[in-house]
Amino acid sequence: MEKLNIIVKLLIITGFMSLAGCCFDCIDNEPPAAPRGLYSITGDEEVLLMWYENTEPDLVGYRIYQSLTPTGYYYEIGETNLDYFLDYGLTNGQTYFYAITAFDNNGNESDLSYEIVYDTPRPEGYNEKMYDYHVEPNYSGWNFSAYTTVPYNGSSCDIYYGYDNIDEAHYIYIARPGGLIQDFGYTESLDDITYAPDNGWSLTGIVEAIVGHTYIIWTWDNHFAKIRVTSINTDYIMFDWAYQIDPGNQELVHDESSQQGG
Repeated sequence: MEKLNIIVKLLIITGFMSLAGCCFDCIDNEPPAAPRGLYSITGDEEVLLMWYENTEPDLVGYRIYQSLTPTGYYYEIGETNLDYFLDYGLTNGQTYFYAITAFDNNGNESDLSYEIVYDTPRPEGYNEKMYDYHVEPNYSGWNFSAYTTVPYNGSSCDIYYGYDNIDEAHYIYIARPGGLIQDFGYTESLDDITYAPDNGWSLTGIVEAIVGHTYIIWTWDNHFAKIRVTSINTDYIMFDWAYQIDPGNQELVHDESSQQGG
């Protein structure tokens, strides 16, 4: 009987040790994979970040990090359990750099995402009007830097609109020497045009205004902008616009063909 009791005790002790060993083996120290496919969409004082979802079953969410330089310190600005994050309250014209990590329910955090993602928010507006300069000359031009209509022949005018009775056509004109414009054709929205091109500019500085077309402007003082004509009426056109206040920066919204954001 005593021998039997000893055997039972040994089995209990062995089982407990085996169980304890199993628990130690089950501790998860493995972090999730670094998130992939991070990219950004430029907004007005905001940047939308998006990425591919991680597939780990114990994933809890993602931490978002930001820096003002590509090699500088990245500090945490938020967490989410979604595959996107909106960073808002930003300064238009300031370039921001981003990286993200994934973390699981054991507190393991991945390396920073590998893509170099940066973005420069820029102002935008909707449902603005430019009147025919033959009819309302003081409200026929547009100044991108002031976000307002101006006289077509004023010193601050970047572009203006007019109807040509001979051609029976509507036109958008570059107002100042040194400015450039081109017709990018029909787009579904203003954001379909992501980046100002290096070439393809109108040789005359004049393009026909067509509903649904988006136009790229390179201003005389080296800023890039775009407008999309949304309607044409008897004496005016309506348009949406975006303007990059960072000089020489061709970024107008995120370019998905590049992993450099923006």
